[in-house]
Amino acid sequence: MRIVIDASMALAWLFEREKAGEIVCAERALSFMVDARSLVPSLWYTEIANALLVGERRQVVTRTQVVDYLGRLSGLPITMDEPSPAHYHGEVMALAREYALSAYDATYLELALRTNSVLATFDGKLGQAMRRAGGQIFCDILHTEGAVR
Repeated sequence: MRIVIDASMALAWLFEREKAGEIVCAERALSFMVDARSLVPSLWYTEIANALLVGERRQVVTRTQVVDYLGRLSGLPITMDEPSPAHYHGEVMALAREYALSAYDATYLELALRTNSVLATFDGKLGQAMRRAGGQIFCDILHTEGAVR
């Protein structure tokens, strides 16, 4: 199984989620990545960097925590999507319009659908769009298997 990791999921490994089920899902997604092919669009790295900078500025995380997190992140088997985002811009725009998503979120949706991957996200609107498009959400699979309540 391939998995597309969005920024909300990856950031849950640093900024802990409030709901117990989401914490379990984030931990499972992280451990699952060791054996699965994990994909991200090129904008993922910029989204992660921006969230970390905002966290630093708001004094939610320290620079040391950010450096440690980025070190752990760089050690994960994450593959950046090969094609240029411009190659799929028409499909991204169509998905964004159809599901009322931002272009950023539609980029994750397009990648997951194109590669027939499971989407790991905590973004409710993006998750709903993935379900409506016929795709699977990582946390939903865990709920079905009874691993998360």
